[in-house]
Amino acid sequence: MTIERNYNDELDDSENSKSEKYAYGFDFDVMHPYMIKSFEPFFNKGSLLELGSFKGDFTKRFLPYFDDVTCVEASDVAIKAARKKLGDKVNFVNSLFEKVTLPKRYDNIVLTHVLEHLDDPVLVLKRINDEWLSEGGRFFLVCPNANAPSRQIAVKMGLIKHNSAVTSAEAEHGHRCTYSLDTLERDAVAAGLKVAHRSGIFFKALANFQWDRLLQTDIISKEYLEGCYKLGQQYPDLCSSIFLMCERGEK
Repeated sequence: MTIERNYNDELDDSENSKSEKYAYGFDFDVMHPYMIKSFEPFFNKGSLLELGSFKGDFTKRFLPYFDDVTCVEASDVAIKAARKKLGDKVNFVNSLFEKVTLPKRYDNIVLTHVLEHLDDPVLVLKRINDEWLSEGGRFFLVCPNANAPSRQIAVKMGLIKHNSAVTSAEAEHGHRCTYSLDTLERDAVAAGLKVAHRSGIFFKALANFQWDRLLQTDIISKEYLEGCYKLGQQYPDLCSSIFLMCERGEK
């Protein structure tokens, strides 16, 4: 039996939420800019499809690069918040990825920190490959990394059972799995996608709440952040997030 999901509840990160804090300043202020920096060399001219826009904070970062932006989001509450920020600059579609009908193919497709939420990730990846990605299009896939040092430290501390475990807080916010580079590429290939580039985004040995506290001090400099980003490219398996850039494969 499939339990119907409430996507508004899963995205709730307010003080009224019963679960632990989910979105941190580290995500918005550090990870978002470095994701864009990782994507930028591979951007195609043309259209962009973002799958899972949350409240539009990451979406906003694409507007300097693309005039044609479409976002598919399951939560109507998130779309309302995103529309308030972005107005009519973005075409929002309130639907599930598994059910949505889109009018065309896209030159760039972005799926960041969303795949781990899906009940059938390969099904959605297959739709991206077969239905939505244009000929010559590029697909930017990012997920939290099971092997991030901060997570491995939590395992050694006894806070998490194993690297790829889904914690109770993650489960309450809709996580279904925790990917590593090998399992992420496994699902991409199973969907028919061709992996053209693999990397990591930002070396990370501290938890998000620890980063948020440090970022309010003068301990962390811009040069240190840049060093963590560059080190992450050298050691992708020790990054906060893992990144695949994919192209269309044969059906």
